[in-house]
Amino acid sequence: MTAPRSLYVEGAPILSRDEAQALAKRVLYFATADSTRVTIRSAARANSRFAVNQISTAGDNVDTVITVLSSFGKRSATATTNKLDDAALQQVVANSENLARLSPEDPEALPELGPQQYAESTGWSEATALLDPVARAAAIQTITEPARAAGLISTGYIESRGTALAIANSKGLFAYSRTTEAVLTTTVRTPDGQGSGWGGSAHWDWSKIDARALGGTAIQKARASQNAVAIEPGRYTVVLEPTAVGNLVQLLAGAMNARNADEGRSFFTKAGGGNKIGMKVMDERVTIFSDPLDPDIGTNTFSGDGLPTNRTVWIENGIVKNLAYDRYWAQKQGKESNTGGGGGGFGGGGGFGGGAGLKMNGGDQSLDDLIAGTERGILVTRFWYIRPVDPRTVLYTGLTRDGTFLIEKGKITKAVKNFRFNESPIFMLNNLEAMSRAIRVSASESGNTGQAIVVPAIRTREFSFTSLSDAV
Repeated sequence: MTAPRSLYVEGAPILSRDEAQALAKRVLYFATADSTRVTIRSAARANSRFAVNQISTAGDNVDTVITVLSSFGKRSATATTNKLDDAALQQVVANSENLARLSPEDPEALPELGPQQYAESTGWSEATALLDPVARAAAIQTITEPARAAGLISTGYIESRGTALAIANSKGLFAYSRTTEAVLTTTVRTPDGQGSGWGGSAHWDWSKIDARALGGTAIQKARASQNAVAIEPGRYTVVLEPTAVGNLVQLLAGAMNARNADEGRSFFTKAGGGNKIGMKVMDERVTIFSDPLDPDIGTNTFSGDGLPTNRTVWIENGIVKNLAYDRYWAQKQGKESNTGGGGGGFGGGGGFGGGAGLKMNGGDQSLDDLIAGTERGILVTRFWYIRPVDPRTVLYTGLTRDGTFLIEKGKITKAVKNFRFNESPIFMLNNLEAMSRAIRVSASESGNTGQAIVVPAIRTREFSFTSLSDAV
């Protein structure tokens, strides 16, 4: 039997720049609208899932999807296909144009962008591109065998993805980027289900993900979290591991929308009108930025409408430096756009999320240092079931999960039952005491790659736990 072939070896069906450009030209040839945008996403995705200490499923998916956005004046609509023959391309263009003619006018519609200059994405890794089923199985084995030997039950998920994204329009714009993404998450439980531990990481470079270490962390936490005791909810000093920090800090991306702020619907609305650009809203040690070329982010260098994405500092030393202006609102307010619109099946969103990524600066302490400096507090591994409560304060609720511990006099003394929290990343970063160095985390509740999030572990005070939870 021959070894399984990687999805991403030479000759695999991920479109090259030339192939994507040629395909886009074929689509545009059939267009008769005032303007047309073509978005092409060519992707190969592979995954392995394991449960009860053994691989349960493995699979792959390869597809090229074309989305056509047609516009007649301020009327526009999209249509999508994954068929690449000329008849299918002609049909998807016709479908898009017919729908556009029937659509109501959009008073905020803007013309398509002309040709742009783009930096070359750095987020491609051969280690990720060549991650075949055998390599995924070997990584899983470094988790399942120690778990089995310890009398514990491991489950988890590995996914790797290679994507070519291209955008072209009838005004001569063409953008192309090729990126990879990988994620590994594992949950380890005791046979009685009372102890649970988690480990996870995501990166565009698979070699940055240490499966053995992640499994070891999950095993250690599963053992340590048995016999959890109930303690009173309330406001506590907390040490949040990087994943827990990422779970909450990533929520700022959607909240920092300039239009919402300018129109009085946001935490970033200034009292009396306007927004909080230039105002201090967090501890002065906090700086948050997005940068597609950052070595830990490595995302596409353009947004869904073809607007180049560059390094943007959102919070600097606790001060709001920028809010997310899409093209329409930037033009209306006399500002420069720093986030693209969606359309065409890519990007978009209310803030600077999407593919921009997010990185928060860190400090010089380790996680152990943060624990050692805590007189009494709670150590949190991660959060889940996170849901909005009040957008005006960026207030969310959710639960702790997979390892919650009491810290007393700088030592972890016991496992505690999980809590429900009501907290805002704004409040959390105002009460900051100390930080570790920043690392890339898997901050998605679902366990998929999600957007790139790079954050430190932190110690913060007055974190609000409102009730106990029996969830493990």
